[in-house]
Amino acid sequence: MEIKPIAYFRSPFSSKFGIPKQAGLVAELEGQIVFEPEFRNPDALRGMEGFDYLWLIWEFSANRHKAHSPVVRPPVLGGNEKVGVFATRSPFRPNNIGLSSVKISHIEWETPHGPVIHVKGADLMDKTPIFDIKPYVVYADSHPGARSGFVDDRKWQKLDVEISEDVDRHLRLQGLNAEKIEILKEVLAQDPRPHYQKDPHKVYGMPYEGLDIHFTVCDHTLTVVK
Repeated sequence: MEIKPIAYFRSPFSSKFGIPKQAGLVAELEGQIVFEPEFRNPDALRGMEGFDYLWLIWEFSANRHKAHSPVVRPPVLGGNEKVGVFATRSPFRPNNIGLSSVKISHIEWETPHGPVIHVKGADLMDKTPIFDIKPYVVYADSHPGARSGFVDDRKWQKLDVEISEDVDRHLRLQGLNAEKIEILKEVLAQDPRPHYQKDPHKVYGMPYEGLDIHFTVCDHTLTVVK
């Protein structure tokens, strides 16, 4: 089977650090799907405007090393307990293929790059290759009441996020409006750290909208320091 990208994703994240660990966790996080030249035909999207959600099949392109272990350490288990790779959504897999459900915000039908799909809630890095797009169909894809294994027993706890007035002012001077700052706070509340790191004095950094966001985490509070 020969597989090649049909599109690439545009995201506020230029590296994988800080990206939400699942699609939908930061519902208002915006991104765009930009097609490769041979797929920039509006006919290929005909009827898409009638759907609310899409499935994206894509590549974990930032993984530089091939995964060989049959077990991984999911963040939801604290990053220390091991479970089988096929019982997780870990990005470190035998084949670097990701699957995400994203919400359609709107479709720009005429741009210099052909039709562009604007979506919300994605967990993809900037320039991520997309291999296929399929519509989300409620009667087939939704399973209310389904069990979620160990995830049901380990509820994700968000962090409290503190941004001082000085840092907030600087973010606005750098071009971030109130909406994008709120999205940043929601991203940070998901706790971007590797979950085996608990040093309250360590300063972490992540890219967002072309800026370097530096923060510390002490107990249950994340503080943006610059």
